[in-house]
Amino acid sequence: MDPATWDARRTSFGAVAAGYAALRPGYPADAVTFLLGERPRRVADVGAGTGLLTGVLVAAGHDVVAVDPVEEMLDQLRAAYPDVSAAVGGAEALPLPDAAVDAVVAGQAAHWFRPAAAAAEMRRVLRPGGVVGLVWNTRDEQVPWVGALGEVLAAESRDHEADQAVVEDFARELDADVERFGSGVVQRLAPEDVVQGIATRSYVATMDDARRAEFLGRVRELLAGHPDTRGRDLLDLPYRTDAYRLTPR
Repeated sequence: MDPATWDARRTSFGAVAAGYAALRPGYPADAVTFLLGERPRRVADVGAGTGLLTGVLVAAGHDVVAVDPVEEMLDQLRAAYPDVSAAVGGAEALPLPDAAVDAVVAGQAAHWFRPAAAAAEMRRVLRPGGVVGLVWNTRDEQVPWVGALGEVLAAESRDHEADQAVVEDFARELDADVERFGSGVVQRLAPEDVVQGIATRSYVATMDDARRAEFLGRVRELLAGHPDTRGRDLLDLPYRTDAYRLTPR
């Protein structure tokens, strides 16, 4: 992905913040337990967006400071979690003092970070013995209709880096040991909510109106015609959750 396109996509979420909050999946509690353990910690949720990971962290008893570059996304987070400290900022220049947190986590966000600069900031704000947790939800395309949906989306989403490559970049920059944990979540959605959830993807948010309408029309056609989704009022959309705990040496 060229730098201009990457930057446009990275900052595109303000226009779709409400849909993002309503229609993107959350994260399973067991993934957070894997990343942070049972003891409450002071945690920086970087690229926190609308708070989908923040909410799970808070429910687990952690003290969270949320950081995101897009004010509109943080507005959604503040509405949902008014007691959470939230600040505009990027992973490459965290608005936190040195040794401020026990952990830095990122849900569905680390592929938007510049690894060298972000890793340096993570090291700066982490206390001794701190950890970095990176987690992604990925549609489970082993389910036939979800695989067919993936084929429709593939041409536009192909520029997203694989999670594993991002983790390897951060492990190298942090000189960190890496452990992985797998889990999953399932969303129950109306077909049109599946379509509108796709509309919150950066590659769709940055399309012009005509191209976006045509693209989302193809998603609607798939859902209306696929034998596993045709005529159904609700669909179960499964995701695989991959969580990575990086412990700097």
